[in-house]
Amino acid sequence: MTKTDNLITATQYDEHVAVCRGIFLKKNTDYGTAWRILRPASITDQIFIKAQRIRSIEQNGVSKVAEGIENEFVGIINYCIIALINMQLKENDTLDSATLLAKYDAEVAITKKLMQAKNHDYGEAWRSMRVSTFTDLILMKILRTQQIEDNNGNTLISEGVDANYRDMINYSIFALIRLEEKRQF
Repeated sequence: MTKTDNLITATQYDEHVAVCRGIFLKKNTDYGTAWRILRPASITDQIFIKAQRIRSIEQNGVSKVAEGIENEFVGIINYCIIALINMQLKENDTLDSATLLAKYDAEVAITKKLMQAKNHDYGEAWRSMRVSTFTDLILMKILRTQQIEDNNGNTLISEGVDANYRDMINYSIFALIRLEEKRQF
């Protein structure tokens, strides 16, 4: 893996995050922080619904709803960021738009740094992976998160739910990059 590979990945990552952030901003304008009412398990279940739809479309080759799987990956990313933000807040905390966006950007920065560290160690192996594998990995991370939630956040040896959300974000961004690259050929 070269310095150029790292730069290309970082640029592609930032481009897809910008799209996700733009959608997040527009939905925040439309709905505010209505998502604050969701308990952790409900957010995880929302992510599950999106990942399950992606898998269904991948397996059946048919979508009866106009939105493609790219929109679902964006939804996974934004719901994971929502989950990470919610983990920092108390039930009655409120967020103004500036604070919300600062928290969004902070979570993205932490998650991107994690991606860069793992990408360094794994040598951009994700570029040889199928999009369907990312879907399966996301579903596995959801099941792990659900189990940790059912165990009241307790783990014996495993990372917590935050690590699973971060991995789901990165897998979703990798999937979006791979889908974009397929369209270009």
